[in-house]
This record gives sequence, structure tokens and C-alpha cells, in this order.
Amino acid sequence: MTDETDEPGLDPRLLEMLICPVTRGMLKYDRNRNELISEKAGLAFPIHNGIPVMLAEEARPLDK
Repeated sequence: MTDETDEPGLDPRLLEMLICPVTRGMLKYDRNRNELISEKAGLAFPIHNGIPVMLAEEARPLDK
């Protein structure tokens, strides 16, 4: 069984380079959920094994 804390974090340099694929806006890193958040698009992009999955169809809608 894998604990969420076993997931590697996100390299801060990578976060500076990434943009939301939907809005082309900035992203925020949610360390607790290990996701990249696009508030403008209302989406959370997962990070698997330290690699962001930047596909809109893989993103989770944000709770309102």
C-alpha cells in the first residue's frame, strides 16, 4: 500500500515553467493533494511519480 507522502514533490523550477493547458494561466502547487491547481480553469492536474499530467481530460474539477 502506498502512502500519499511517498509521492515525490514537485521541483519548484518545473512549476515556474508550467502553465495551464486550458487557460495558459499560472498554476499553484497543492502539496497535500499532490496536484497542480488552475483556479481560472477550475481544474486540478494530478502529479504521478513527480511528473505532472497536464491533460484536461485527466484533471479533476475543483470543488466550488
